[in-house]
Amino acid sequence: MPYYIPLTLTLLLLSAANAAAEGFPQGRWVDLSHDFADDTLYWPTADKFAKTTVFAGETEKGYYYSAYNLAAAEHGGTHVDAPVHFGRDRQSVDKIPLEQLIGPGVVVRVADRIGRDRNYQIPIADIERWEKQHGVIQHGSIVLFDTGSAQFWPDPVKYLGTAERGEAAVAKLNFPGLSPEAAQFLVEKRGVKAVGLDTPSIDYGASQMFETHRALFERNIPALENVANLAELPEKGFTLIALPMKIRGGSGGPTRVVAFLPEK
Repeated sequence: MPYYIPLTLTLLLLSAANAAAEGFPQGRWVDLSHDFADDTLYWPTADKFAKTTVFAGETEKGYYYSAYNLAAAEHGGTHVDAPVHFGRDRQSVDKIPLEQLIGPGVVVRVADRIGRDRNYQIPIADIERWEKQHGVIQHGSIVLFDTGSAQFWPDPVKYLGTAERGEAAVAKLNFPGLSPEAAQFLVEKRGVKAVGLDTPSIDYGASQMFETHRALFERNIPALENVANLAELPEKGFTLIALPMKIRGGSGGPTRVVAFLPEK
């Protein structure tokens, strides 16, 4: 009998793995990440992405070989903000549970709410407007906000509000963000696992106290920033997967964000 139990379990696990593998192709994958390159946008005080060539070409032995050195700040391009970014003793990026960044996704579109003042703070009312059309946001969801900002990437003036670099440029930042009240609502009333949007920060550009970051991170809720291609997603009915670089003790990191849309 002892010999049959492991075999039975193995067969069951293999069957489940095969079913999962067969299930994923019955749908469509959407990449929600911007490329990392020379034009990748970063916070004005952060080091930009740099790629230097170690070697690229034919070797003396006759085969092709290429390798590069990479350097960049944690917070730039499509990335995750870990709770420790604004929360003492909160999770660093390597400590965020995998299941917190994998789950049912929701897209709340607010581009039509943003006027000439780009420093729009997404209120609870925008979330409630979405829920009237699509139902109450499911507990354990990952909520993404489409402000329409991705269309401006990688133009720093249109996307960030300024092309200037350095500390003085921070005061010129100008882009939409999530209001702290809406962040608190999503965490306390809807039980979301993570939030994200298509702008450089989960707080609006002119923020000085970063209250939305703090409202989320004190509860160990991570944030995705500079998310791309949200226009390709439906309002709900997809699975979001965000896997940041596993930087020990990091406050964030470059992230490949993808969505899987099952066939209907």
